[in-house]
Amino acid sequence: MNRLIPGTTMKFSEQARESAFSVISPVLEATGGLTLSQLSKLTGLEGTTIQNWIKRGWVSATKGKKYSEKQIIRILLINMLRKAMKLEDIANLMRYINGDVEDTSDDIIEDILLYNILCRIIFTAEDEGAFDTEHIKTLVSRELADYSKEVKELDKLRKAMYVMVMGYRSGCLRTEMEKGLEVILEGMK
Repeated sequence: MNRLIPGTTMKFSEQARESAFSVISPVLEATGGLTLSQLSKLTGLEGTTIQNWIKRGWVSATKGKKYSEKQIIRILLINMLRKAMKLEDIANLMRYINGDVEDTSDDIIEDILLYNILCRIIFTAEDEGAFDTEHIKTLVSRELADYSKEVKELDKLRKAMYVMVMGYRSGCLRTEMEKGLEVILEGMK
């Protein structure tokens, strides 16, 4: 299996298991952010798609020509869900969790922490081969147990993270279905 870090084109590594964004952050620290072309390579997204998300207010605007950690994480979160969910639904889900993209005072959880926890849940579920409802709810609760003092609205976050994990998994299943269909259609030619 060609396992990737969710929302990226980067191959999974054991370093990513506990803190997926830690694989990306050294590059940000060294360069002061990513250019649009670097971000496109990291995510597999067209630059126009990323710019459109900024115009729609789903990602905060850039200051200069480089994308910050906060912007990159938000783009990764949207990207990991877009194969299974409508972009408007993803934007609403992100607002449900963290309100206004420009205002961090209304955030339930920092985007970087959200991303890292989601990745840990996804990696664990993949390792265990279990994406059933109860198993994912248990993994979400287990991962969030350590953050009960840091997270403002834990129950709200639990619900949103469950949707995000299942959305990510649905996107993976859709990709596999499309590959299978492509093989079938090629065989019909």
